[in-house]
Amino acid sequence: MDLSAINPVLLIASLMVAATPLLLAALGELVVEKAGVLNLGVEGMMIVGAITGFAITVESGSPFLGFVASAIGGALLSLLFVVLTQFAQANQVASGLALTLFGLGLSALMGQSYVGVKPPSTPKLDIPVLSDLPVVGPILFGHDMVLYFGIALTAAVWALLKYSRVGLILRAVGENHDAAHALGYKVVRIRILAILFGGACAGLGGAYISLVRVPQWTEGMTAGVGWIALALVVFASWKPWRALLGAYLFGGVTVVQLNLQAAGVAIPVEYLAMSPYLITIIVLVILSADKSGAPAALGRNFHASR
Repeated sequence: MDLSAINPVLLIASLMVAATPLLLAALGELVVEKAGVLNLGVEGMMIVGAITGFAITVESGSPFLGFVASAIGGALLSLLFVVLTQFAQANQVASGLALTLFGLGLSALMGQSYVGVKPPSTPKLDIPVLSDLPVVGPILFGHDMVLYFGIALTAAVWALLKYSRVGLILRAVGENHDAAHALGYKVVRIRILAILFGGACAGLGGAYISLVRVPQWTEGMTAGVGWIALALVVFASWKPWRALLGAYLFGGVTVVQLNLQAAGVAIPVEYLAMSPYLITIIVLVILSADKSGAPAALGRNFHASR
């Protein structure tokens, strides 16, 4: 065991990278749940976004186009959830699970010819002087634009929900869709837009895994990140800044266990590998008794004729 091999600067920088797909997916799901919709299909949308972004990046040579395509791919897949829950009035939990299973199968089919292919590298932001600073430079100024976009999106979602009229309407729909409908708001339309936003964020998070965090394509490579993102929304009590902190916490657990494995810590690899998911379960159990912050209409279907 050689803990001195672990570089704390690289550890923190890796933590930020590991947290980004979690943060993007959690922010999207947070907005969806604020509108009163529970979409358990985050994992499916992430894996479809991962292969869509990977394929477009490889074919076009442009990571930017790959990320845009991944957001579109995730949003398109979320349309299936829209049809099932907002028009067919299907159960949201069952529809979300079906979406995840469908996404996993679809991505495996789409990615058959991309196994073993290396995508073009995603360029990192290079700020003169700042990027060369010791310690601070690699941690804060040596990352790609998508990582900074995730932090900016956190601030934007927080401001939108707290201060804007759009955020007020969204929260009203999530708290009491019947009252919002009585006031003249288009509940279904608002929920559809929220679901599409959530799908785009999940797809973007998936592409970040396949293009930046692990620049390759392998079947099922999201490996439960979507489920952790769902737990993260509850952990954050439906608050964007807490989602950011939670993403860094869960991302940190993942990175630390990988570094401990590399350092040869005398703990079975299987225990280290399952630690992020074990901590997710423990957090959910602790928070399960406290549902404060959850939208009152979460998971309930709306029909205007009722």
